Amino acid sequence: MKLFKTLGLGLLASALAVGGATAQDKTVKIATEGAYAPWNFTGAGGKLEGYEIDLANELCGRMKVKCEIVAQDWDGIIPALQAKKYDAIMAGMNITDKRLETINFSLPYAATPHGWGVMKDSPLAKLAGTGTTVSFEKDPEGAKKAIEAWKSLLKGKTIGVQGSTVNAQFVEQYFKDTVEIREYKTTEQHDLDLTAGRVDAIFAGHGALKATQEKPEFKDMVIAGTGMRGGVLGRGVAVGMRKEDTELKKSFDEAIQAAIKDGTIKKLSEKWFKIDATPQV
Repeated sequence: MKLFKTLGLGLLASALAVGGATAQDKTVKIATEGAYAPWNFTGAGGKLEGYEIDLANELCGRMKVKCEIVAQDWDGIIPALQAKKYDAIMAGMNITDKRLETINFSLPYAATPHGWGVMKDSPLAKLAGTGTTVSFEKDPEGAKKAIEAWKSLLKGKTIGVQGSTVNAQFVEQYFKDTVEIREYKTTEQHDLDLTAGRVDAIFAGHGALKATQEKPEFKDMVIAGTGMRGGVLGRGVAVGMRKEDTELKKSFDEAIQAAIKDGTIKKLSEKWFKIDATPQV
């Protein structure tokens, strides 16, 4: 990691403040999953693409450092950060109290609802609340009612989720006695099992679900039920960093604030998600 071997964080802050050539020569190494479209994915020729790839390069430009973006399997992404294999994580990772016990986060750079992906001819396409969104923080009773309204249709169904995610935690917390939960290493795997009929529904972020719908083989998938925000689902997607890297966090926070203020995050999220995923900060 060139950045922290050659330049202390305090010196980095000074270099960033003056915006000199020294800062521009430094590199921040960022890990992403590379298998969570449209947030991040591996495109043609093995090139990393997606919302977070575009945004990472944009933020690094504002911070006057170079980006080195590497792919890392989701289930090892936090341990490898702690082992100093890279400096930051941008991988569709939501801020949660549990993760904050281990790592720190920047300000959020995206916030989308979470919900159900089902086939349009499934009874689950009738899940209550389709087209609406509810927040655990702003309307806890509304969120509770939405969950209770789903249980009769979901009873006995098999639900696919990506393991070690807020989506898996949500389904486990509210439906473990109602459904069979099947965990997958990537969202791509549970998407394929949905179309193959091996699961009845998947639970994921709306951004990922909308990207899946764009693929011809998923034209018969729909997003059903009330979109859910907050609570166990977290407080928005942000850059993950080691707790001691306070100056790096400050630099990311300032770059994210500027990208929100000038509409860059709105533009990039509409490009990749087809919705404005700008967080309210």
